[in-house]
Amino acid sequence: MSKTIEIIVARDGSTTVQTRGFAGGSCREATRLLEKALGQVTEERLTAEFHLTQASQEQKAASR
Repeated sequence: MSKTIEIIVARDGSTTVQTRGFAGGSCREATRLLEKALGQVTEERLTAEFHLTQASQEQKAASR
């Protein structure tokens, strides 16, 4: 699975950063600079991918 970072800007100027394809906390490292540039983080929702280890992510990808 490819790694994707999506930035959504709402009409009111608020932003949402969503990641796909990252295992564990690697998504936080990948978005750290973006979040810093965009301003204060007001909410964080962790996906199921966050709770996967890198090994289980690779096994899942290999089985496809």
